[in-house]
Amino acid sequence: MELFYDLFGNVLNFTWQQLVMLAIGCVLIFCAVKKEMEPSLLLPMGFGAILVNLPFVNTEAIETLFNAGIASELFPLLLFIGIGAMIDFGPLLSNPKMFLFGAAAQFGIFFTLVVAVALGFDLKDAASTAIIAAADGPTSIYVANYFQSKYQGAIMVAAYSYMALVPIIQPPIIKAITTRKERMIRMEYAPGKVSKTTRILFPIFVTIIAGTVAPKSAELIGFLMFGNLIRECGVLDSLSQSAQHELANLITLLLGISVAFRMKAELFVTWETFLILGLGLLGFVFDTVGGVFFAKFLNLFSKKKVNPMIGAAGISAFPMASRMVHKMGRDEDPYNFLLMHAAGANVSGQIASVIAGGLIITLVENLL
Repeated sequence: MELFYDLFGNVLNFTWQQLVMLAIGCVLIFCAVKKEMEPSLLLPMGFGAILVNLPFVNTEAIETLFNAGIASELFPLLLFIGIGAMIDFGPLLSNPKMFLFGAAAQFGIFFTLVVAVALGFDLKDAASTAIIAAADGPTSIYVANYFQSKYQGAIMVAAYSYMALVPIIQPPIIKAITTRKERMIRMEYAPGKVSKTTRILFPIFVTIIAGTVAPKSAELIGFLMFGNLIRECGVLDSLSQSAQHELANLITLLLGISVAFRMKAELFVTWETFLILGLGLLGFVFDTVGGVFFAKFLNLFSKKKVNPMIGAAGISAFPMASRMVHKMGRDEDPYNFLLMHAAGANVSGQIASVIAGGLIITLVENLL
């Protein structure tokens, strides 16, 4: 009987905010298992959200993991090695003008920064929120932790959730700002031969240039490019495979569970959290708009027209954005093949988002 009273007493100790977080945790697990949306991250994140919001639970172990992996910036950097090892920059190197689309599709970051400041967020929290629009989870985590934002949990949930929702978020936006004729534009793809030397030199040059232009991005871009160098050097195949699979999967799981430390009810269930989710969505919208309108602008002066949807692939959500653009092109014209063009813009967006994160840090530090 005493045990029953203890259990009943613990149930009564739940606050409504904790119950909301338990529901959010269940929703994240549902999205991971049933909808297969970023399952390696959303499942541990959802389970962790449930764990840290149970009454009287000691969260010291998760806090230790958070401090060791996220507060120290270790997990995002290690994850970038795995991401770099996964990326084939061949489509970009054979069509270098795709670099422009990766840059154009970062417009939403800076637009969201201005809006967040206008809504009353302090500059550091505004910058941390704006980087959600990078469509790059590790960069979002890195920037939010760099500025010690108190909204880290909401920022991380928004960043990865919206990445998984790219196939749902982007198509209606693209259709709203393009005509069917524009979506049917065919682009010839004549892949140029990319030598092994070029593939090896590329990550080295990118690291040097990005680290010089935006020094605050040097760590992120360096680890990303190091992962790619492991892939392309040709003498570390087993290490490349391990980075792409075992390392990336393990770090993603640890990242998801440790992020939950910032998902305690008192920190997460606030009106600012829902505002951050809205701002993150706004950033995604204007990233897409920026990329598409940049392609439209180029078409004013180009003889060979660019399918404007390629601009939407310039966000960092790889490979979801490029696959989505290719599918939309095939829906309008079954014989239109946009995948390689979109992939070039997409991997360019991966580089551009990291550089944008470094520029945001530099900009904020210079303003403070």
